[in-house]
Amino acid sequence: MVTAILDRELIVQSAELHFDSRAEQIMSMPALRPRRWTIDEVELLIDQRQGMSPRYELVDGELLVTPAPSERHQRIVLRLALLIQRFVSREGIGEIRLGPSLLPLTSGERFEPDLHVVPAVDGRLRPDLHSLLVCEVLSPRSSRHDRITKRRAFQRNAIPEYWIIDGDAEAFEIWHPNDERAALVDDRIVWQPSVTVAFELDVKQFFADIASDSPLPAV
Repeated sequence: MVTAILDRELIVQSAELHFDSRAEQIMSMPALRPRRWTIDEVELLIDQRQGMSPRYELVDGELLVTPAPSERHQRIVLRLALLIQRFVSREGIGEIRLGPSLLPLTSGERFEPDLHVVPAVDGRLRPDLHSLLVCEVLSPRSSRHDRITKRRAFQRNAIPEYWIIDGDAEAFEIWHPNDERAALVDDRIVWQPSVTVAFELDVKQFFADIASDSPLPAV
């Protein structure tokens, strides 16, 4: 019964939204059917998913569906992941996870962010603890969810730091749990997940590397 309902939802979604697989977009299912989705229904969609996309997330009863990312989106995520992984590995702070890796937070909600950092304690990874950092790269139709829906959820769950990467503006929006406004950074980011060390990112150079047609430099 559940499978039939979900199949019908996806057929209606395809027919009414005219999905273009060539472009990144995000679809909010409650606009098509005014009801709350359950974690079991979302897990069923994920079990039936072929490969790693689309990405399914559940936030406050709302199903978010994100198709496969663009090439530029992937380059931003990969470059950032390589830089941060080198830092957290060297300092023994944690390890990178890439979407659609599950980010466990509030029971009944499900997140698969582009990137998050699982903390390490005494040399052992602790995925049961809150991630040290969560990052989302904006897609053409994902800005409301990344900037509002998911941002509020991450703040509510006390994620220490949330970065929204705006590839068009070539800037990072940085949020902390109690922030009412994001810090907009387009020059240099300093992320300090411990009292002794900090990660620094030259934002202008970062986007210059992304824009290059040559392979991304080794890190």
